[in-house]
Amino acid sequence: MEPIRVGLVADPASPTAVARRMTDLSPPVATEADGWIVELVSEPFTLGSEDVDVALERLRAYAEQNRWDLVVGVTELPLRDDDGRYLLAAIDPRRQSAVLSLPALGGYRVQTRARHAVRGLVSGMAEPASSDEQRLPLPRLSARGRVLLGMVLANRPWLLAAGLKSALVAALATGAVATIEPTVWSLAISLSGWRLAAATLASIAIIIAWIVIDGRLWDRPDDDDSAQARERSRLYNTSTLLTLTIGIIICYLALYVVNLAWALFVLDTTVMSEALGRAVGVEDLFVLTWFVASAATLGGALGTGLESDDAIRAATYSKREEERRARLAHEKSRGIE
Repeated sequence: MEPIRVGLVADPASPTAVARRMTDLSPPVATEADGWIVELVSEPFTLGSEDVDVALERLRAYAEQNRWDLVVGVTELPLRDDDGRYLLAAIDPRRQSAVLSLPALGGYRVQTRARHAVRGLVSGMAEPASSDEQRLPLPRLSARGRVLLGMVLANRPWLLAAGLKSALVAALATGAVATIEPTVWSLAISLSGWRLAAATLASIAIIIAWIVIDGRLWDRPDDDDSAQARERSRLYNTSTLLTLTIGIIICYLALYVVNLAWALFVLDTTVMSEALGRAVGVEDLFVLTWFVASAATLGGALGTGLESDDAIRAATYSKREEERRARLAHEKSRGIE
């Protein structure tokens, strides 16, 4: 028997990277078919506002266009059933198509879990036990948290610094100058712990708000009357805020470490004691750096402005969905659907 031709249609970026490592898939057990031939197409095939059936229908159109026997879509978007439950996957044996939601995998060991899931979906469609459409829902209690975690980790918040290059450089320069300023020494050492903590939280919150406003990252539902649209926007916005929070905290810690190294290198506690008229120890340099990191975060980053960079746009699902919509609209205008 001839090999089964399997198509993988993956959303651009992360889903494509995951799917690309699955083109060597083979049947888990011996089947009548002589192996699988897996082909990959990187295209945005679904939108967050669509019904799952629309995605399955579009996938089947890709299969007919490419003469595949089976097709599996790999998307970075959360999928929801008609009753509002989040789905791991949906399968339509009649259309010989299935769709897998990567965020539903939870964000951990995504490559391994996705590979196992796709192999199971292909095997199930190759030898279907039923012709009825199947939905694989997540457990109700943990579904939203699992999907949200998967979305945040898919955004790779630790790479956000790449989109804040100018702001970080300005913050480092501001911190380097502030560290050797006696007025800053006096102010930092006079502050209580709770004031320093409040300054840290305020600087991080202001930067996050600035990025959201400057980058227009806040998602608003297309249909205010739709509960599904409102829930999708809440999910997108929550994932954006969590991604930015993690990324900015990482940047803040990096700024603190660099400023601390600078302070330990250039400052002499004896000179500082003479300037301030009180004893200054090495431990005071840690407090000084704490205050300087907060002040430099605000002064440097807000004073410079933020770049429109891929790393910042990648921190929000709503921006990627805008690009997805534009690309699909362009394809439809060319008669490709």
